[in-house]
Amino acid sequence: MEGQQHAVTDAATLERIYGPPVEASIVKEVDRIHPLYRAFIEAAPFAVLATSGPDGLDASPRGDGPGFVVVADDRTLLLPDRRGNNRIDSLRNIVADPRVALLFLVPGVGETFRVNGRATVSIDPALIARFTLAGKAPRSVLVIHVETVFFQCSRAVVRADLWNPAKQVRRADLPSTGSILAALSGDRVGGAQYDRDLADRVKATLY
Repeated sequence: MEGQQHAVTDAATLERIYGPPVEASIVKEVDRIHPLYRAFIEAAPFAVLATSGPDGLDASPRGDGPGFVVVADDRTLLLPDRRGNNRIDSLRNIVADPRVALLFLVPGVGETFRVNGRATVSIDPALIARFTLAGKAPRSVLVIHVETVFFQCSRAVVRADLWNPAKQVRRADLPSTGSILAALSGDRVGGAQYDRDLADRVKATLY
């Protein structure tokens, strides 16, 4: 594998290469949702949920209206599991290993926001009812017990020029969902009709 000859295999070598962390990177980390941090969660319409299980790692996109991840208290977040493809990779992982990480993005904002903790998959009827939207209830709600919270500086977003409208990629310039599925399934799934129906199908099955 490329690069293995010069692989770093111990923390001491890493620390020698990079040097000590700056003070700001240490003091920003806390063990609860500080009121100033709460503002980021309530403004975010998108997050990536990272989990780990016996079959490996998973990073799953989650999104809805701003504040879709609810701050129940300064050590608890609630995340409804909206309609998806029923692979339930994240939920399978959490049942086996409760450790989770969340990366929140706020459109137009350079800093990202990170939460690490432990989650349970709840089917509490009261929680399910609380997150019913447009008459559609989630199958479950993640109850996330916060352990560490901090913001990430804006360098990655600035380098990526992520929020620049002029840098948006036209969907037509990349392989379509239908063509990918057709190629990987030997034409059993996907194809041109799949692509034609996709926008309406997504809209009809959001919740």
